Amino acid sequence: MKPPTAASVHLLIVLLPLAGAVAMAAAATDGPPATYLVFVDPTPPGVTCMKYHLGILSAALGRSEEKAKAAIIYNYKNVINGFSARVTPSELEVIKKQPQVNRVLPSATLHLMSSNFDGVS
Repeated sequence: MKPPTAASVHLLIVLLPLAGAVAMAAAATDGPPATYLVFVDPTPPGVTCMKYHLGILSAALGRSEEKAKAAIIYNYKNVINGFSARVTPSELEVIKKQPQVNRVLPSATLHLMSSNFDGVS
């Protein structure tokens, strides 16, 4: 291996801060995590709901089951099949591309406008 020349060292000094700025800008544009509802295909026979959902989420999050467990908030299995998870916008885009995912919606809290229904409070 040849020792670095003055020109290559100078180039490295000039480009290194630029590479760091690009990486920081990419992280900054990702945005903060938010909670989403992820609707998926029915769970295959013989597989638990939690394992199925963790498998989908860990595949999207770089095969990290620990990261998937930390992101997942709740599993839905009775009326719908899906889960809620807290993920960044870039992670959300990868989740949407999973073949088992049917729909993704942002989580929202809805409030009643009135608690008086036909005179019953």
